[in-house]
Amino acid sequence: MTHIAIFASGAGSNALKIIEAFAHSPRAKVSLIVCNKAGAGVLQIAENKQIATILLDKEQFFRGNAYTSELKAFSIDLIVLAGFLWKVPPALIRAYPGKIINIHPALLPKYGGRGMYGHHVHQAVIDHKEKESGITIHYVDELYDHGNIIFQARCPVLPEDTPETLAKRIHQLEHTHYPRVIGELVS
Repeated sequence: MTHIAIFASGAGSNALKIIEAFAHSPRAKVSLIVCNKAGAGVLQIAENKQIATILLDKEQFFRGNAYTSELKAFSIDLIVLAGFLWKVPPALIRAYPGKIINIHPALLPKYGGRGMYGHHVHQAVIDHKEKESGITIHYVDELYDHGNIIFQARCPVLPEDTPETLAKRIHQLEHTHYPRVIGELVS
């Protein structure tokens, strides 16, 4: 059994899709939700689904052990970032080499890096008059949105798109593909 920790900062729509996808899996389960924002929707999802949580303290995360001993106590094998807005510290990357993945709401290497999340990404795609956008699932390394790409899916950018309308299509791609790709990684 692969034990998954989902790191999230917001509402948790991707986290919920992943939890549901593995609810009855013999191969993997979501054992822990890790969040850096008190009151985030993902914490309520964890409570509703009876999944343990850790609320991160910024000092301990970045200057301490990056919660590696707590993750090991939950037997975590794979870390899945799902809308987690903090950069992963080197201590955590060293503790889980090749075992941390992220989903980004654009086709990397374009529109990645510091500050490129959520509507900022979609606005940049529209401002640059891109004809398509999509999602990138990738391994996490020491740089923002930089690790090896595992999977990409594309969707059109329509002339009338706003960041909100583009985000809806991107979310559909995320909800469809992220649980499936995670399933392939743990099989």
